[in-house]
Amino acid sequence: MKRIVIFASGSGTNAENLIKFFHNSHNASVIQILTNNPHAKVLERAKKLKISALSFNKIAFTETNDVLHILKAAQPDLIVLAGFLWKFPESILNEFPNTVINVHPALLPKYGGKGMYGMHVHKAVVANNETETGITIHYVNKHYDEGAIIFQASCEVDSADTAEDVAAKIHELEMEYFPKVVEKILKKDI
Repeated sequence: MKRIVIFASGSGTNAENLIKFFHNSHNASVIQILTNNPHAKVLERAKKLKISALSFNKIAFTETNDVLHILKAAQPDLIVLAGFLWKFPESILNEFPNTVINVHPALLPKYGGKGMYGMHVHKAVVANNETETGITIHYVNKHYDEGAIIFQASCEVDSADTAEDVAAKIHELEMEYFPKVVEKILKKDI
């Protein structure tokens, strides 16, 4: 059975979707949620779904290797960033090469980089009168949103769309495709 650890910073809708997708799977399961936000709604979702969850601070993540030790103990086959906002430390990336993936709410390389997450991305898409946007699932490397692209899915942006409308379209794409792509990665189909 393949083991998935999810990192999230906020509400955890993608994390919950992944947990439910793999709940009855014989191939993989989400074994743990890790968050940098002790007040994140993802912690409530994990508790409700009976998934181990821990919060950590910046020191544990980047200086003391506490989070690295937690990951080594968990032995994940895949580390999934689902709305996780901090840059991943090289110590973890080096220990788990080609094992950390992220979903980004735009068609990279557009609208990527430091500070480009969530509504910041959707507002920029609308402000620039884009006619298309989407999601990108990619490997994580030492630079924000520059890892190898695994999968992209797109949607139209109508001229009347607000950033909230774009966010809703992106959320639909994430809910539909993210678990399927994670499953394909674990099966080595991608």
